[in-house]
Amino acid sequence: MSAPTSQESKSGVTARGRVTISDFSFWYGQKQALKSVTLDVTPCEITAFIGPSGCGKSTLLRSINRMNDLILDTRHQGDIRLDGMSLYAPGTDLVELRQRIGMVFQHPNPFPKTIFENVAFGPKLNGLCPPSELPDRVEDALKKAVLWEEVRHRLHDLGTSLSGGQQQRLCIARALANESELLLLDEPCSALDPIATQRIEELLVELKREYTVVIVTHNLQQAARIADQTGFFYHGELIEYNRSDELFTRPRESRTEAYVTGRFG
Repeated sequence: MSAPTSQESKSGVTARGRVTISDFSFWYGQKQALKSVTLDVTPCEITAFIGPSGCGKSTLLRSINRMNDLILDTRHQGDIRLDGMSLYAPGTDLVELRQRIGMVFQHPNPFPKTIFENVAFGPKLNGLCPPSELPDRVEDALKKAVLWEEVRHRLHDLGTSLSGGQQQRLCIARALANESELLLLDEPCSALDPIATQRIEELLVELKREYTVVIVTHNLQQAARIADQTGFFYHGELIEYNRSDELFTRPRESRTEAYVTGRFG
C-alpha cells in the first residue's frame, strides 16, 4: 500500500481516513444488494448509514474493509478508495488493509483471551511495537476507549467476563491499539442498554477528534445525536446523503422524509 495523503484534523493532528465510494454496486449471487452508490466520507467526522433492514447499508460497510470477500459467489462494480488508494486494486494487502480499517460488530466479540491479550493481539501480530512497549500501548488504547479505569486492576481477567458495553469498548480499544485510522461499526449498540449505549456514543464523539467513524444504525435518534453526515439507503440505493441536521429536519427526498418521520420502515 502506498503512503496515503493526509490533512489536519480539527484537533490539529494529521487526519487520515477519507473514503471515496464511486458508482459502487454489489451482488450476492444474482441478488443485487447495492446499486451505483457514490459518496465521500470526510475524515474526523462520524458518518451514519440508516435505512430499513436489507437496504444495503451493512453490505456497504463491510465492503469498505472487504469483509464481503469471505462470502462465496459475490461480485462488485465500481470502486472504493481510502485516502486516494483503491481498496480493490490487484495485489491489495488485506491484512494491512484491515489493520488500517477496524471493524466493530453488532454483538461484542472479544477473543477468548485476557483483557490485556485482546488489546495486545493486533500490535503483536503485526509487529507494531517491541514487546517492552506493549503495556503502554494497551493502556493508551484502553484510555482512548474510556475503559482503563474500569479494568486497570483486572487486565488478566478474560475479556468475556466484562459486561456487554465494556466488551464493545474493549473491541474498540482492540482496533485502536492496532493503529486503525478508520472505524467501522455495524449497529454497535443494538444489544446494549441505554446507559451502555450513551457511553459508546460519547466515546465515538470523542474519537472523531482523531479518527474517521462510519456507523450503521437502525436508531434514528442515535444518528441524529452523533453523526455529522447521514446517508439514507432504500432497496440498495443511496436515496439521500447530507449533513445530519439537514437530512433529519429538511430532507430533500420524499422517501427520506417518510422514513425519518416514521411513515414507513
